Amino acid sequence: MHKARFTLDPAFTVGEVNPRVFGSFVEHLGRCVYTGVFEPGHPTADDKGLRQDVLDLVRELGVTAVRYPGGNFVSGYKWEDSVGPAEDRPRRLDLAWHSTESNRFGLSEYIDFLRKIGPQAEPMMAVNLGTRGVAEALELQEYANHTSGTALSDLRVSHGDKAPFGIRLWCLGNEMDGPWQTGHKTAEEYGRLAAETARAMRQLDPGVELVACGSSSQSMPTFAEWEATVLKETYDLVDYISLHAYYWPENGDLDSFLASAVDMESFIDNVVATADHVGARLKSKKRINLSFDEWNVWYLPEWEARAKTFEQDDWPEAPRLLEDNYSVMDAVVFGSLLIALLRHADRVTVACLAQLVNVIAPIMTEPGGPAWRQTTFFPFAQASRYGRGQVLDVRVDSPQHETKKYGATDLLHATAVRAEDGTVTVFAVNRSRTDALPLEVALNLDLARVVEHSALADADPDARNTLDDPERVAPHQVDGTTLQDGTLNAVLEPLSWNVIRLA
Repeated sequence: MHKARFTLDPAFTVGEVNPRVFGSFVEHLGRCVYTGVFEPGHPTADDKGLRQDVLDLVRELGVTAVRYPGGNFVSGYKWEDSVGPAEDRPRRLDLAWHSTESNRFGLSEYIDFLRKIGPQAEPMMAVNLGTRGVAEALELQEYANHTSGTALSDLRVSHGDKAPFGIRLWCLGNEMDGPWQTGHKTAEEYGRLAAETARAMRQLDPGVELVACGSSSQSMPTFAEWEATVLKETYDLVDYISLHAYYWPENGDLDSFLASAVDMESFIDNVVATADHVGARLKSKKRINLSFDEWNVWYLPEWEARAKTFEQDDWPEAPRLLEDNYSVMDAVVFGSLLIALLRHADRVTVACLAQLVNVIAPIMTEPGGPAWRQTTFFPFAQASRYGRGQVLDVRVDSPQHETKKYGATDLLHATAVRAEDGTVTVFAVNRSRTDALPLEVALNLDLARVVEHSALADADPDARNTLDDPERVAPHQVDGTTLQDGTLNAVLEPLSWNVIRLA
């Protein structure tokens, strides 16, 4: 049986993990908000209608920045609809998801939700650059962040929010390259509007951090050209360019699905190259970082097929949309995507798992009933808990197998993070569906023992957690992993996500 190998040396690092990499995403889509995070009348709901069982799971998940309110939803969003007394807020048609939006959950409720998660939860607000523009973005910024003494800040105070919301991180629209987007624009049109909006928002507050829309995926026909055009207009005005990527098994090709992170890492490298090229042409010393503010496993073709069946005159409120139920295999791919993000910690400094509850989410709920963890919950929670510190440079020597989409691909996908106290956590995925993978790691580090080896794997790769069986899948402890004379030896089960902690 061929071994996979790599060496860990503190002299060779990638970069410090920004806590924002463990962000998530709450969009007004399906049941993410209503009967997800917000359900007045639920047995666990607090006086503001927030589900305490969901809050507990969100804290356990370790979420940091939370992007809001979209997503495609934001391109038709009127922020004024979401403030003031809930009973006075208008009901609107949401063109993005063919639904009716009640606005019972709005800006103040979002900020309250973040505050109840804890101080690690940071707002990441998107402004509507689809059907709106500079003026509305400035009005929202002033309402949210100015202390008092102006019409809009005093309006917020009159709505019961004396303290400003302190939103530092703003997305300048969403997926404006996509023809599906309300208010879709060319790169030239969007670049100019984003630059105008960024310039104005910085006049109000020079310290804001701004994310320009990059491509909706690497497969978009305008990819790279879009980034180059947008950044030519915005390079000195923004801090981030965004990336979005979703993965699913195409035509039953499971081996390529398991290697999805190959595409994610290529996407990151190509956006970095494009951004740096623009910076070089502008002779700028500034470096644009990446906000991977939508990523996940998503069975997109299933959604597209269902969307074609919708009745045009039916605009339901909080329908069940995009409620993918994730398997062990999905969780292993998901963990590999997390590894890809960590392996690029020097440039990916914001990332948002899309989404947080019910909608392609790690947390599921039943109206009036329980909340539970999907299989993807566990890799995210473990990465957020143990993936803080310096990412070590991992160059694997691994057995390979052939995939249709990516050619010869390593069976091992791995990274390692060294915490401030000197402990090290190895995150590793075995992509083989049939064979265990021996792993040998040479450690040029002062480490003496294996604290634990946890694995998410199952004899049934289709095993999943459901309302009827919410604890069917969970990580288990692995015996036999050793650290002797500076060498770690482990065996990674077939189709597994592994967390090996060393001290």
